[in-house]
Amino acid sequence: MSGAVEMAWAALKAEAARLDATTLSTLFEADPDRFDRFSAEGAGLMMDFSKEKIDRAALEALIALARAARVEARRDAMCAGEAINTTEGRAVLHMALRGGAGSEAAAETETAAAERDRFLSYAEEVRRSGVADVIAIGIGGSSLGPEMATKALAPWHDGPRVHFVSNVDGAHLGDVLKRCDPARTLVIATSKTFTTEETMANARAARDWLGASAGGRMAAVTAATDKAAEFGIPPERCFAMWDWIGGRYSVWSAVGLPLAIAVGAGAFRAFLDGARAMDLHFREAPLQRNLPVLMALIGIWRRNGMGCGSYALIPYDARLSRLSAWLQQLEMESNGKRVGLDGELLARATAPVVWGEPGSDAQHSFFQLLHQGTDVIPVDFILAAEPVDGLPGHHARLTANALAQAAALAFGTPEGTEAHRVCPGDRPSTMLLARRMDPATLGAVLALMEHKVFVQGTIWGINPFDQWGVELGKVLARDVLERIESDVMEGLDGSTAGLLRSVRDYGAS
Repeated sequence: MSGAVEMAWAALKAEAARLDATTLSTLFEADPDRFDRFSAEGAGLMMDFSKEKIDRAALEALIALARAARVEARRDAMCAGEAINTTEGRAVLHMALRGGAGSEAAAETETAAAERDRFLSYAEEVRRSGVADVIAIGIGGSSLGPEMATKALAPWHDGPRVHFVSNVDGAHLGDVLKRCDPARTLVIATSKTFTTEETMANARAARDWLGASAGGRMAAVTAATDKAAEFGIPPERCFAMWDWIGGRYSVWSAVGLPLAIAVGAGAFRAFLDGARAMDLHFREAPLQRNLPVLMALIGIWRRNGMGCGSYALIPYDARLSRLSAWLQQLEMESNGKRVGLDGELLARATAPVVWGEPGSDAQHSFFQLLHQGTDVIPVDFILAAEPVDGLPGHHARLTANALAQAAALAFGTPEGTEAHRVCPGDRPSTMLLARRMDPATLGAVLALMEHKVFVQGTIWGINPFDQWGVELGKVLARDVLERIESDVMEGLDGSTAGLLRSVRDYGAS
């Protein structure tokens, strides 16, 4: 790591030490105009970070750290199609899927546009065909993104019912099959290699359930069209994935086919448009007004300045119930690393634990810990100014709850409150505000979070685009499965062997 970067980290540490004993109440008393100074807008979103424990000097130190880490240069390299995924020797071009700021990679952008037209045309064909149900089979990035977005955009559903199956637990697929008619169901299997064990186990079971001519009622999203053909899915119903797109960045591609079938091609294109607007904002806005950069820097401040090991994502929107699960993969799989780009162990903490549930439900479960627990856990709130639909008066109550919770976390209870009732306050939060959660807004929100993760990875000096930690468990699972089938325990560690014997004994009892 360069001397300039280390100096920037040292300056940030000094700012954090200076502000450690300061409270949010004190910061607001000293600067009543904090909202104006610590908020920014872009791509239809407004971010209020005035309730974070920073001041002007701390923000300047954060911006200086971003510059020292060459965030702008690395962003431009990504947009130009350079192979910034160095551990795998690949470019990172998810922005090309939506024709965004990665358009310098002309060949990939053109390829993505052609395949987009193709899978959206197929989505419209399915919507007209009389198919009643679509079962989308995948796991990880092949499932989390489209499932989350499909739930989020429920008001735009005017096509077949869409069900998502990811878990290799047979109950997951079995419960879905009970609700569907094989004669009126399309199954979509999504796997880049068409060898993902959980996905293929579910796809084989679904093919058996479909019965005769199952291939005529299946489609695939894969880079391995030869394997899909061997499985019985013809080329005209196979849609492309590419090695320059990671799974957790793939909802914008044919991986989003289930979403496109649910909401239609027009709404799906609006979803892409919103993401492209955020791409352009990320590319063009100065760092001090750049939403992804600011959100990333606030995360750096919380993690490395304040020492917070987790944060909660609380969308005040019941339809965003899977957003925290999607962000968990995006953030923790991308930046959950302990080795830098230089192959050396890192000297500082990286990705925090991400968790959360929608408000206002969350207020009646874990908010007790947020307000009065011994750990300070920052919160990111998401709120829309207008409801898409809903019952009269409800959105005002939802808004009141969101704003009140953020204020209560920041400022706590008045002096003199009885001890058991004291909420100390001084708990930081950021509020992301949209006009309403429509397809374009959802696209902008997701792209914002993608770029935030990229910026943080750059500052921490890691590669956010590989996931080698995921591979070890897959390899071991294959070995353990062979042991289950052969009943051979030799070579296993004592605990795993003991557990396998117990599974066998319990299953036989």
